[in-house]
Amino acid sequence: MTMKLTHLTIFSVCALSLGAAHDGVLRAQAAQSPVVVGTALEIPGVVAAGTPIERILTGFNGLDDPIGLTDGTLVFSEPGARRIHRLNPGTNEVSVLVAESNESHGITEDAKRRLISAQAWEGSTRIGVIYPPESVAVLADSYEGKPFSRPNDLIAARTSGVYLTDPGLTTQQAEALVKRLGTPLGPRLPPAVYYIPPGGRAIRIEDRMIRPNGIQLSHDEKTLYVSDSNGTEVIAWDIQPDGLVRNRRGFGTITGRSTRDNGLGGIPTFADGMTIDSDGRLYVATGGGVEVLSEQGRRLGTIPVRCPPADCQNLAFSGPEKRTLYIAGAGSLYRVGMVARGFPGRAK
Repeated sequence: MTMKLTHLTIFSVCALSLGAAHDGVLRAQAAQSPVVVGTALEIPGVVAAGTPIERILTGFNGLDDPIGLTDGTLVFSEPGARRIHRLNPGTNEVSVLVAESNESHGITEDAKRRLISAQAWEGSTRIGVIYPPESVAVLADSYEGKPFSRPNDLIAARTSGVYLTDPGLTTQQAEALVKRLGTPLGPRLPPAVYYIPPGGRAIRIEDRMIRPNGIQLSHDEKTLYVSDSNGTEVIAWDIQPDGLVRNRRGFGTITGRSTRDNGLGGIPTFADGMTIDSDGRLYVATGGGVEVLSEQGRRLGTIPVRCPPADCQNLAFSGPEKRTLYIAGAGSLYRVGMVARGFPGRAK
């Protein structure tokens, strides 16, 4: 899909700290002028009152899962166009990093500086290394012989194990898929959370949520967090030495609500992607904006970011010293200057 922009420039992309330079010259989208769309309320230690909320990119065919790389740049997916882009936070210029992403949604960076993505194109759903090109590989594409339904978000641990959510299809997504394929959908795996051990097969670790969506690890990687788009709680588990989890519990309550209906019931918080800051606070994109929870799960406040005409989907810290929070959704990218600093020990 051609982006809804008129000015294009061509420039060479420098080598990323991912471990390999991108080949050739890439087409870059000229920087758009930031537009202030709101202001933040004060959350002590997190964001100052009156901080502008800016839309810095728009016109994409979907925009999901920004992650802040170690070189200070930001990578995000454009699922509808099956591309992955890189943003220069200093200039807001965007270049295509992966031209065919197999409908990648969530992206994570592993200890080897490889990008791993949740790939949702029907018929080739999988979790795999997507960049650099010479490292492309499938890590897992099924559970007990059945293909994943629609992988959405993921996070790589320092051990090289990968945790992922597969929320399945909303009513609207199922209808659109039937129309595209021209045939009824067959049996599919139910919504679940999985763990892929290094070199191993996917292991299902959670199947009680209506729509498991965002996923994140604590600083020390001893706790796993997952949000439920149709539930009010972020769920946490203790991670065992083998990467599996125990002690399922409610971690924090989500108060935002979406005005949309995905046809799945429950309570439509539309809780989605998550990130953490250097003090262990958890940030959750929801129908109410960006909700901030303390390291103990206490509600601290909401940054009122909106992603019309839908809800915001994902978020990450990036830029100099990871002092900027980027929020993605509905084909646009927003940013907020923060008092808090993103966790420096991981891309997200």
